[in-house]
Amino acid sequence: MSTPDLAISQTYLPHTGKDAAIEFYRDKLGFEVRQEVGYNDLYWITVGPVGQPAVSIVLTPPAVDPGITEDERKVVAEMMAKGTFAALNLATPDVDGTFERLVAKDVEVVQEPTDMPYGIRDCAVRDPAGNLLRIQQTK
Repeated sequence: MSTPDLAISQTYLPHTGKDAAIEFYRDKLGFEVRQEVGYNDLYWITVGPVGQPAVSIVLTPPAVDPGITEDERKVVAEMMAKGTFAALNLATPDVDGTFERLVAKDVEVVQEPTDMPYGIRDCAVRDPAGNLLRIQQTK
């Protein structure tokens, strides 16, 4: 059996404010802003790591799908506020250095760099919308 020729292209995370999202992903993480699309008061912002043009994160207005009920929108908002709605894992060859750089930029810390029992070293921060970002040490 052959392996499909698949690659990760985009992933989606909700945001709660265009300016705060851009400041976090561009100015604090160092990602490039690749596209901004506005419709009424809603914005979709595509960001991605410099040097990885094929991988993008699309920051979306939360719960804008027309099939979502008002009760479901409330649940999404509550989960975002607690930081339990969406997450993203990132990787770096220097998790401690990356963590210190983010702390200096006043990023909300969830977990300092820690050696995990399953063999990786990582830390965790939150973006302005409450999304959990785990940053893992590459080997």
